[in-house]
Amino acid sequence: MAALGPGLEGVRVVDLFAGTGALGLEALSRGASEVVFVERARGPLAAIRANIRRLGAEEDCQVVKGDVFSFLRREAVGSFDLALADPPYDRGLAKKLLELFIEKEFAREVWVEHRSAEDIPPLAGLRQRRYGDTTISILARNE
Repeated sequence: MAALGPGLEGVRVVDLFAGTGALGLEALSRGASEVVFVERARGPLAAIRANIRRLGAEEDCQVVKGDVFSFLRREAVGSFDLALADPPYDRGLAKKLLELFIEKEFAREVWVEHRSAEDIPPLAGLRQRRYGDTTISILARNE
């Protein structure tokens, strides 16, 4: 989150593979106007909802139960300003998500965390930040 900078004022965020919702809730604390959390597992969904309640952020958050890729295919191009994703490692999901972004730019920018050793193709405009065994791959919408 430090790499995103201090302010996300007014930004509409989607937290994909949301887990406990930490990325989206951090974006909210940095000024995001709305966060949509997408997760399919029951345990993490309960944790997201509990964390949102604990912070009193119900009005600014939406929780979607379901598959990330099905959700994104239903969304319009440019539905979000920022997409944050921390998919399970070693399943090829980071690559799949970045390729879907190239096909359908569902956000202005997407940031995907993955294992540094994961095979990410050299996509046009791809920027990467490496932190040891973890890499963040970033793509921005062509404007």
